[in-house]
Amino acid sequence: MTPLIEKNGFILVGHDPIDYDHDEFVMLLSRLNTADNNDFPALFQELFEHTEQHFERENRLMEQSAFPAQTEHKGEHLRVLGEFKQFKKRVDKGMIAFGRSFARERLPQWFELHVTTMDSVLAAHLNTRSQG
Repeated sequence: MTPLIEKNGFILVGHDPIDYDHDEFVMLLSRLNTADNNDFPALFQELFEHTEQHFERENRLMEQSAFPAQTEHKGEHLRVLGEFKQFKKRVDKGMIAFGRSFARERLPQWFELHVTTMDSVLAAHLNTRSQG
């Protein structure tokens, strides 16, 4: 398995397309956490859309490579998007504090766990298949 390396505050899984998406996610999350209340809703929307697209790309990689744990991984993507949508509804209604809490407390912890478990295993699978 590819060793995990930390770079710019996030963990590289060793598969460039996934690492690129993760870099973008961390950058957007950082911008969101420093945004004022006027800019917050648009940045929250941008992070949500990025996350949807990021998950779609990972889902395609899993399908194309016959990743054995794709059901569990896709299920986790659906769960997180569902939670994200609930917070987005609140942000859209002007409840910025709910979105800030999600962005500062929930997303970073989830992201680190997801990267070090599910995404690192997916990257190792993809890298093994590309070498074979």
